[in-house]
Amino acid sequence: MRAPHSDPAAQGGESAGSAGTSEGPIHKCRTGIAGFDEITRGGLPSGRTTLIFGAPGAGKTVFALECLVNGAREGREPGIFVAFEENTRQIVANAATFGWDLPGLEREQLFFLDARLSSTVIQGGDFDIQGMLAGLAAKAKAMNAKRIVFDGIDVLLTILDDPGKERREIYRLQDWLHELGLTAIITAKAFEGDRLSTERYAFMQFMVDTVVAFHHRMIDRVSLRGVRVLKYRGSGFAENEFPMIITASGVQVSVFEPTALEYDVSDERVPSGVARLDTMLDGGYYRGSGVLISGAPGTAKTTLAGSFTAAACERGERALYVSFDEASSQIVRNLRSVGLDLQPHVDAGLLEMMSVRTEARSAEEHFMAVRARIRECAPRSLVIDPISALNKTGGVIAAVHGSLRLLDYARANGITVLCTSLVASENALAETTETQISTIADTWIHLSYLVRAGERNRTLTIVKSRGMAHSNQVRELVLSSHGLTLTDVYTAGGEVLVGTARWEHEAMLAETEARRMAELDLRRSELERELDALRAEQARWDGRRSSDRRDLRRLRHADPDPADVA
Repeated sequence: MRAPHSDPAAQGGESAGSAGTSEGPIHKCRTGIAGFDEITRGGLPSGRTTLIFGAPGAGKTVFALECLVNGAREGREPGIFVAFEENTRQIVANAATFGWDLPGLEREQLFFLDARLSSTVIQGGDFDIQGMLAGLAAKAKAMNAKRIVFDGIDVLLTILDDPGKERREIYRLQDWLHELGLTAIITAKAFEGDRLSTERYAFMQFMVDTVVAFHHRMIDRVSLRGVRVLKYRGSGFAENEFPMIITASGVQVSVFEPTALEYDVSDERVPSGVARLDTMLDGGYYRGSGVLISGAPGTAKTTLAGSFTAAACERGERALYVSFDEASSQIVRNLRSVGLDLQPHVDAGLLEMMSVRTEARSAEEHFMAVRARIRECAPRSLVIDPISALNKTGGVIAAVHGSLRLLDYARANGITVLCTSLVASENALAETTETQISTIADTWIHLSYLVRAGERNRTLTIVKSRGMAHSNQVRELVLSSHGLTLTDVYTAGGEVLVGTARWEHEAMLAETEARRMAELDLRRSELERELDALRAEQARWDGRRSSDRRDLRRLRHADPDPADVA
């Protein structure tokens, strides 16, 4: 049965022999494969049969073999691998690249049976697998086997070439498995969209307890693998298809974590590395938030990312800088031209630079590689430059899922993430990002060009910044050998002026002001001369009046005026 609501990261799941909890009495054994045990809520059904089908190269054999290896190494559950198509020695040799040490496990925990059959054997008589199963039963009892894999059962069915015989042998196999109580995996090839191969194994899907489909597609010349649980009797499971990759250590299935989107948030602010941008953001970015810087090529997205990284390292915090399609040495060199030197932080071990070619991996592989590097260096700040490069890794949908998983993972671990994104349009009405990370980024800063009078200048605006007051002004972004800064908004006649146009307008205003001040100085000088003349005239007038008063008193023989005496 299927759960009404699938949860790919639900906790729980039981080991072999333990009772279920909310899922009922079904027992489960863990595969040990990262992600797969989460989407099946504990692993494969213990003592029951699982059918895995998919196209060649989808990872069926690797998955089944890894389940045996993990059971033997971690669960002390010996296993048997029965190969109908490939030579078992080749299988063991190929698996050496995963570091599983199959020769060592073969001595006690694993047994490989080469069950390839030729058409001449089949045509020689009425073939059945009863003799092989009898031998396997004895071997299973001798080594106390708990798990078994029948790899490439479709080869056996193809050689039988009789629907009646095919069903007879498969039901014989199912009865044998039920009698021994082994946890079994049966793999078969089935091409996606091929009705004949799908219908051929339809009866097997009804017969077994669990059905898992593996997919291997090429999208935009990028190889993408996926896994989907179609059926799981007695247990709920995640019904969606999940990305899967084959790494140097085995199979990994990518799931969203944490599913419930529950994690601590912080009110602490971290500087952007540009003081005037912090002012526009009312103090900087929130710790553990997601920041998106979008813009056309050359608008200084990497420079802002470098400023943020340098500021984090100067605080003594570890940082991880992931660059797509550009060498870290080139980034370090280029940022020196604007006064940012990241090399000392690299030498001090505070900054980890990770440069990768985008098309070399799928979006999920990139996500898992970055996640592994995060676990190694435990950064407080993370830069992805540019995250829009993931669009070249298997289509937009894969890029969106990889981007969102990365941002969710970083947020859950309290890491402040700054992503740059390349946008093709300079039209403000078309400000968006193909990865759709702009919809969940906490702060979105957009950089663009303002072209005027034959000049191209950079501008910055904050599209949104959740949970904080922020400026709605357009600022000019100025780069120099001394660093990066923002200039205040400058308008003239209702138009924003930047670059040379602003300089010319400011120079014109300065010249006008200088002329006005010169005119004022000239007028002040003229007024001062006039005032001096008036003062001189007043002094002459006052002197004449005093002389006349003295003469008048002398003619009248009057007493001298005290003022005249003084």
